[in-house]
Amino acid sequence: MEAFLKNYKPNANPSDEQPVDECLFRADMKAALKPWVEKYRPNSLEEVVHQSHVISMLSKYLTTDCFNELPNLLLFGPPGTGKTSTIIAMAKQLFQSQYKSRVLELNASDERGIGVIREKVKSFAQQSVSSATSKTIPSIKLIILDECDSMTRDAQSALRRTMEREAKTTRFCLICNYVSRIIEPLVSRCSVFRFKLLDSGLSVQKLRQISDLESVHIKDEVLSELVSLSEGDLRRAITLLQSSALIKEPDEEVTIDDIHDVSGYIPNKYIQDFIFICRSKSYEKLTEFVAQLFDCGYSGAQFLLQTHEWLVDCDELLLSDTQKSVISERIALNDKRLLDGADEYLQILDIGALILKTIDSQ
Repeated sequence: MEAFLKNYKPNANPSDEQPVDECLFRADMKAALKPWVEKYRPNSLEEVVHQSHVISMLSKYLTTDCFNELPNLLLFGPPGTGKTSTIIAMAKQLFQSQYKSRVLELNASDERGIGVIREKVKSFAQQSVSSATSKTIPSIKLIILDECDSMTRDAQSALRRTMEREAKTTRFCLICNYVSRIIEPLVSRCSVFRFKLLDSGLSVQKLRQISDLESVHIKDEVLSELVSLSEGDLRRAITLLQSSALIKEPDEEVTIDDIHDVSGYIPNKYIQDFIFICRSKSYEKLTEFVAQLFDCGYSGAQFLLQTHEWLVDCDELLLSDTQKSVISERIALNDKRLLDGADEYLQILDIGALILKTIDSQ
């Protein structure tokens, strides 16, 4: 019987060979599961969106005449504006095939203690660079510290000493959202670049490009709503776009409702009902509403954000500017409490009680 079997090989182990189709399937699955944020990360400075003032300065250090003169860098600005992508793209252009051996990437929010500076950063900075370096690759190393505003002050002080000692062979790039959290001795040793919020038109253009490449059916007005919800954070916008595409069939169109579902956006009806209940001056109804809100799984922080947006556009006949300022201050305070781990139910209830009291005082 064996002689009649097609492609029969005596004593063959089925696990020794993998069908070509299976290998291709696994490769396709790996590419499909890769986050689009990484898949479409810029590979060169020219691909970075809307940061021309930074790109024009950094591009000068890509030339062979200037690449060894690269200073320590401090990149700061809102999240999702391209800080990490910019320095990684620049490093890939600078070090080319030696990128992995010349660049150390650390997320300082996870590894923010002084021990990391003494062990990982210091040991990498002290490694010597090969003397047989190509003329097209600088004879320096680069250490990228992302989210370094989460580092302790002791760790930042230790980093300052390491930057001084290893200045001849190592450059540092510090990335943060808030430059005010970086100690002054570190800031003074870096060239500081501020990243601006992305222009909504350019963000929509980038999302349209990704949508076309991934065969996602979505209208421009839906992309505009996506950019608006992301508040200038292109990374979040791309992630939401991918999440929205995954919940739809390949031929189905992504709608605004889909964007709202994956982003945790609270329907305006809830905000309107919340204000109506506050105006009714019924504390009992207010407690019932807040309980129902969280039963639906909505976020307290998102509810505060949308309540503040309503407050900004609120008619002056309903609330005066003085009353708006009092409520806005409490919203900011409760948002801080939520970040510190406070109970969501109590914080939303507190805002409702304040609005109820403010309206009642008129």
